[in-house]
Amino acid sequence: MPAAQRTPIRVCVAGVTGWTGRPVADAVERADDLELVAGVARSDPESYSSVAEALDAVAADVLVDYTHATAVKGNVLTAVEHGVNVVVGSSGLSADDYDEIDAAAREREVGVVAAGNFSLTAAMLLRAAAAAARHLGAWEVIDFASAGKADAPSGTARELAERLDEVRPPEVGVPVADVVGPVGARGATVAGTQVHSVRLPSFVVSTEVVFAAEGERLTIRHDAGETPAPYVAGTLLAIRAVVGRVGLTRGLDRLLD
Repeated sequence: MPAAQRTPIRVCVAGVTGWTGRPVADAVERADDLELVAGVARSDPESYSSVAEALDAVAADVLVDYTHATAVKGNVLTAVEHGVNVVVGSSGLSADDYDEIDAAAREREVGVVAAGNFSLTAAMLLRAAAAAARHLGAWEVIDFASAGKADAPSGTARELAERLDEVRPPEVGVPVADVVGPVGARGATVAGTQVHSVRLPSFVVSTEVVFAAEGERLTIRHDAGETPAPYVAGTLLAIRAVVGRVGLTRGLDRLLD
């Protein structure tokens, strides 16, 4: 007698017509264990205009958000209020936002998986940087993105700084408050790390962390290409992993063990 088939995970994609949202939705439709039940896009008449409208109309197990920094928090909290698990691919959320989301998810007993970058190689960046920070005490982060990217730093850079903060604070030669000249020249302090955001044409998203010790340096860098292909596999991994979790999980690398 054949084994009973598992019920597919029902997925709603917010930002379904977007650069990453469309390929993710296509991949969900191709997967035997996943089912695309709804898409959200304000400009698409064939999609729902809001997450609330979509989740009121269809039963979904997971919301995937690839929208915009100005919309993502509201979308995530709306899904959590509906008792729907969430995979967050949009950047723009602060540490305080994530604390609020974690508390709401625990109250509703649903899971949220968020990553600044769902590329598997970006996950390796986080792991390698955390390992280096255990042995090298000084570092700074450089965040490169396209000229039109409104949020700074990128989600990848922010997540990297927060992951490094879990290891220890970096050593600083001259405290930022004591800088002679424009303080902004030293970048922004994110989770204790100085982060320098560069916004120029031809970049997609590149994240670089420079570690330094007496007489030597170590640079670890991740460069994203010009297609969304690297993010699809990681997003599908997160969709499958978030069901059954409770509360917030930060970082794709947390799902790789």
